[in-house]
Amino acid sequence: MNKVGVLPPWLVLDPLLRSWLLEDIGRGDRTTNPLLTSNLTLGTAKWIAKAPGIIAGLPIAARVFQLLNDKISFTTIVCEGVFCEPGEVIAEIHGSLDALLMGERVALNLAMRLSGIATLTYKYVEKIADFPVQFVDTRKTTPGLRLLEKYATSVGGAINHRMGLDDAVMIKDNHIAAAGGIGEAITRIRSQIPYPLTIEVETETIEQVKEALEYKADIIMLDNMDLDMIREAVSLIRQQNSQVKIEASGNVTLDNIYDLAATGVDYISSSAPITQSKWLDLSMKIV
Repeated sequence: MNKVGVLPPWLVLDPLLRSWLLEDIGRGDRTTNPLLTSNLTLGTAKWIAKAPGIIAGLPIAARVFQLLNDKISFTTIVCEGVFCEPGEVIAEIHGSLDALLMGERVALNLAMRLSGIATLTYKYVEKIADFPVQFVDTRKTTPGLRLLEKYATSVGGAINHRMGLDDAVMIKDNHIAAAGGIGEAITRIRSQIPYPLTIEVETETIEQVKEALEYKADIIMLDNMDLDMIREAVSLIRQQNSQVKIEASGNVTLDNIYDLAATGVDYISSSAPITQSKWLDLSMKIV
């Protein structure tokens, strides 16, 4: 495993990283500042894995330290997206000791969170490796962390669903209720959205699938359907319009994702890698 996601530019991420550093440092590090009266005191630290998993977030961790001191050297020993074992050294950092100590917690927290997401994502992706289906994340993310959490799922082998409400149209159950039906919702939205936005419709019954097909939805989500209904819906969609993409969603687990993939859908989406993952334990030791 060595899939590397694409990070947004630092122009986008730096304000977030700075705000998290400010949250932790506050008015000053009451421990580090009295110990190190000069930022000229240099040191080296190692990052060590304390649990097995996929590493994600090292470029972000490096940036955290470099925002505190641009002379910091962050050398990765384990590449982003690679599986590591407990006790393995994954990175070495050299530079101003005060920057190493002040940036330690923020950098580790981010890398542990993202590595945990990448690790669980990889488990889902591996379960369906025998099928031409793609595993997709969702918008169920931690406020403020969406860019990074979705980056972590891509490191784990998933593809990103829409990043936000402005990425694509997804007509869900509450939109359908507000509009008075799938056909009315598609008609009204299609008349106002810019090219080339796609329209996805969430369906829960075969009748809703038929209506979504009639009004030419680009993607049809089969939400919380049992396997028999999914197979029926897939067969119907393939017969009527082979260009329509099919997404299965709802209550996806490691136990049932293989059977979902076998139904012939194009995508399986789940929030589990982000909402149910445990942090991957990492530590930093000053040499």
